[in-house]
Amino acid sequence: MIDKRIASCAEAVADVFDGATVMIGGFGEAGSPIELIHALIDQGARDLTVVNNNTGSGEVGLAALIKAERVARMICSYPRTTNSTVFPVLYRAGKTQLELVPQGTLAERIRAGGAGIPAFYTPTSVGTPLAEGKEHRTFDGREYVLEHGLTADFAFIKGRVADRYGNVVYNKTARNFAPIMATAGKRTVVQVAEIVEPGGLDPEAVVTPGIFVQGVVHVPHPAHESELVARGESYP
Repeated sequence: MIDKRIASCAEAVADVFDGATVMIGGFGEAGSPIELIHALIDQGARDLTVVNNNTGSGEVGLAALIKAERVARMICSYPRTTNSTVFPVLYRAGKTQLELVPQGTLAERIRAGGAGIPAFYTPTSVGTPLAEGKEHRTFDGREYVLEHGLTADFAFIKGRVADRYGNVVYNKTARNFAPIMATAGKRTVVQVAEIVEPGGLDPEAVVTPGIFVQGVVHVPHPAHESELVARGESYP
């Protein structure tokens, strides 16, 4: 009988190794798996390459992972937003590297990686510093740049509800990058507020099929990044 439930966030991140590439879902706070990220801080893995839309806010969640100097390299679209105070400091100090990727290109690189597509051409970034050193080709009179698909050793995402098979439904826009990250991670773990029995989800509503998920963690009352930041909290 398939049962992908994991007892705790600590157990879910236990296998993350030094130097791993980790995809972390979220668009700002929407869909950010804060409890899994905090468990990763406690776990202690270092020199991580993290793929995310941004670099976190305040000193919780992803920002806390960066502050703990566990992230050697960020691949993201928005390295600095309103409350991004940690990453800019470490980046300027040379303690964290950055690969800046246009947001649509980032999404497509992840989707391509999950689909087994090694690379693709896009006109986005042509003529900018982001295209320097990359292969260029011309199709129908328009110039394109080659971008490589992205995969990861681990993908940590957040859903609203899942069954024990790993089928996942998200809360509106909190799905953002999670469905494509689930396909691109060698080991995908999702934290959800509710776990239902098989048959408890409308199959027409399932966004991420269980075949892409290796672990499900029940986090009944997930933290909200904006509330933690507003209170000035930090982790640990």
